[in-house]
Amino acid sequence: MAMPLALSLSCGFSLPSTIAPMPAAAAQRSPASRVSMAFVTQFEQMSVETGRTVSMVDITKEVAAIVTKSGCVEGTVTVLAKHSTVGVMLNEFEERFVSDARQWLQRIAPPSYPWLHNDIDFRAGPPGYEGGNEAWRAMRMQEPPNAHSHIIQFVVGTSEAIPIHEGKMTIGAFQNIIVVDADGPAGSLGTPKSRTICVQVQGCDGK
Repeated sequence: MAMPLALSLSCGFSLPSTIAPMPAAAAQRSPASRVSMAFVTQFEQMSVETGRTVSMVDITKEVAAIVTKSGCVEGTVTVLAKHSTVGVMLNEFEERFVSDARQWLQRIAPPSYPWLHNDIDFRAGPPGYEGGNEAWRAMRMQEPPNAHSHIIQFVVGTSEAIPIHEGKMTIGAFQNIIVVDADGPAGSLGTPKSRTICVQVQGCDGK
């Protein structure tokens, strides 16, 4: 017969589950030999100020601070960009490499390419948009073409999941958590943007 199991959560609720009966040998062990760890979870959103055209911002310290605040000892932290033209990657945040990466991304997805996504006149707006397709197209006409930005985000990826061990992220000495904004304003038109990044920590506190 399965035995009920309740895991206490730091966010104030419990997860009911079931486990198989404990083997007789394990049941005879002393309480001191059993490991007890509470499940913890921490969710935060941060605003990241980005630059022009394709820009990169290092948020490693900010994510590490959230991991520390969560109290998680063993688990995972997931970092997600809430935009379809913004990515998250793990790599070295060295000035010359950042310049190389920015140039390479713009070469593989040049803004001047005849992307179909930029043909606003042939696109339909989202269902239920007030004013219909014409109103939606008029709104989109005020924004710069950004198909290349979506392609760059497609290459970079939307999120990264990083293991946590002994209370710290297990990233390498030359790995940083980098936000890649592929849709910043060009030239002197417009101002740099503030992007929303989600950070979710889940795991055990080791206590």
